[in-house]
Amino acid sequence: MPSAIIADDERLMRDQLRLRLEQVWPELEILAEARNGTEAIALVEQHQPDFTFLDIRMPGKTGLEAAREIIGKTHVVFITAYDQHAVEAFEQGAVDYVLKPAEPERLKITVERLKARLSAPPTDMSSMLSQLAARIAPKPTYLQWIQASIGQELRLIAVQDVLFFQSDEKYTRVQTSRVEALIRKPVRDLAEELDPTLFWQIHRSTLVNVHAIEGVARDLRGRHLVLIKGQPDKLEVSRSFVHLFKQM
Repeated sequence: MPSAIIADDERLMRDQLRLRLEQVWPELEILAEARNGTEAIALVEQHQPDFTFLDIRMPGKTGLEAAREIIGKTHVVFITAYDQHAVEAFEQGAVDYVLKPAEPERLKITVERLKARLSAPPTDMSSMLSQLAARIAPKPTYLQWIQASIGQELRLIAVQDVLFFQSDEKYTRVQTSRVEALIRKPVRDLAEELDPTLFWQIHRSTLVNVHAIEGVARDLRGRHLVLIKGQPDKLEVSRSFVHLFKQM
């Protein structure tokens, strides 16, 4: 009986792929599931499956990084959300792929190819992995939620709802359109964890959501001040960051 493991950091995607594989290839035994590349490598060593379905992008070790460590031990099938550059690379190589979401008709084609390879040794993917890595640069993962204090209460705040972050010596103020909260993480650390296209650092102590900017004004001393939509706050822009507003 052919066997496989599934590695994807999204539980829903693992469940969907397992269900679809059961429909189009009921003889395939799913031995285990992994949430990241590190777990996938360990499961391949433990179970020695015929096939390993690897999501390209996972936290920790990615699918590409995991594939480099299991070359020759299992046939690899990449799971991908891409339908252009990556697919072109797959079509030119001996490794197959599953597009997210896994559609039955396309999965049938993949399964037929896999059945044909079942009796052959796993392909040496070294050159193809280098090609894929060049085509698909992993996107950085940015902070999505902030756990902040509002009085004695801890609350989760979606980063996209934050108008600005502003630090003093001890705390960082988290301002949304409805609440003001506090966290202990300084702006210098937040700046490394937030999407720079969404949050601009305008001062060593201030990060502002670009969608919250109503305009920029100057005070009597010639300082640039950022006006925030629906808020009375005027956030000072230091000279180092004035260039961000040249087009406004």
